[in-house]
Amino acid sequence: MMTVIKAKDRGFADHGWLKSFYTFSFADYYDPSRMGFSVLRVINEDRIEGGKGFKTHPHRDMEIISYVIEGALDHKDSMGTKTVINPSEIQRMSAGTGIRHSEYNHFADKKTHFLQIWILPDKKGLTPGYEQRSFEKHFSNNDLILVGSKDEKEGSISISQDVNLYVCKSAEKGKKNFKMFSARNIWLQIIKGQVQADGVVLTAGDGAGLEKVESIDILWTEDSEFLLFDLP
Repeated sequence: MMTVIKAKDRGFADHGWLKSFYTFSFADYYDPSRMGFSVLRVINEDRIEGGKGFKTHPHRDMEIISYVIEGALDHKDSMGTKTVINPSEIQRMSAGTGIRHSEYNHFADKKTHFLQIWILPDKKGLTPGYEQRSFEKHFSNNDLILVGSKDEKEGSISISQDVNLYVCKSAEKGKKNFKMFSARNIWLQIIKGQVQADGVVLTAGDGAGLEKVESIDILWTEDSEFLLFDLP
């Protein structure tokens, strides 16, 4: 069974300096049928105006991933981290017992476009942590690239959950039969281009979930970009 959330059916908020589309319930957007998928709780597609951003605010007991599509983000947190997140980089912040952070558009004169992703951790009360890594040289491959996992396999960043996060950022069209070792849950989030998942056509902003499957056939067009979450 496939669950599809089309781009036009997402929640939306316009704060002037920030425009956000919500795949799942978040803030003032609430739909009891969209409280997440498996351990995936939030996928927000955010566009921040130049020089603006999220002021310092708290989080706890959540694995938070920022994926920059265009522009760049300035990140600061209560652990002393101060960095810039660029496209082709993956950032993971483990909120754990509690952390405060801010994220601002790095540029004063153009928008930053990114995905904010929240994943429920495998246990509460973890020690807060931060990790950031570039995968630019890998994204030139016409394939799904593992960027996040429980055990940091294949050079991926660590995620405190039984999750494998893949990115495909391809200039060429391609196809793949993606196989798991056992029945798993899969979520696809499309950023650019057109992707077919088991014959279902998805375009920018669309998301699709498959429950308890062992494989999925994926085809994508030129200049496609999408995320695949392999979930428990």
